Amino acid sequence: MKRAAKTGPRRWFRRLLGVLLVLGVVAAAVVIYANATAMWAAHGRLFDDVTAVPKMKVGLVFGTTDRVNGNDNPYFTYRIDAAVRVWQAGKLETLIVSGDNRSRYYNEPKKMKQDLVARGIPENRIVCDYAGLRTFDSVVRAKEIFGADSILLISQRFQNERAIYIAEANGMEAYGFNARDVEAQAGLKTRIREVAARVQMWLDVNFLNTRPVHLGEKIALPK
Repeated sequence: MKRAAKTGPRRWFRRLLGVLLVLGVVAAAVVIYANATAMWAAHGRLFDDVTAVPKMKVGLVFGTTDRVNGNDNPYFTYRIDAAVRVWQAGKLETLIVSGDNRSRYYNEPKKMKQDLVARGIPENRIVCDYAGLRTFDSVVRAKEIFGADSILLISQRFQNERAIYIAEANGMEAYGFNARDVEAQAGLKTRIREVAARVQMWLDVNFLNTRPVHLGEKIALPK
């Protein structure tokens, strides 16, 4: 009897470890698959050479803060640079700048528009989306609010891949122009976050029936 009492908890513990192992394998498989699907969706649709970018009516620039710890944010700077390059190459007619507008003191679209106008892009060809709280919202709102069924996404490659997956899942034709990436420690932190972001992307599209936080009335793009 004493021996059976000792083996009982051990057997329960082994079963628990087995369950945890299976759950771990499933979780790892989901992470790998979700990250791979974004790369598969974007295959053949991303460009580093601006001359190879197809001409399109609308480009979407993803927002981020322009300053980090008192310094220029290279992600912001490189996205503005990329948008200017595409515009100067004559590939677009209109730019949507989409980002967070959480307060009167923090307004990503406004700052993007200011910098783009300062770089020579006509103000009347830039449209601000103040409810682009995350990539999913920016992409879906581009279609449902601004009527863009086809779009050129402008950001770093990792975000463009994820955005193309979201766009295609919502019936959009999407391409991406890759802004210069960020190296060193800042880039590594973003890469780690991107792994989780792609799992969220996959769940949003396939299981959660996610919708943008804010929708509202349609807004016509410039003719």
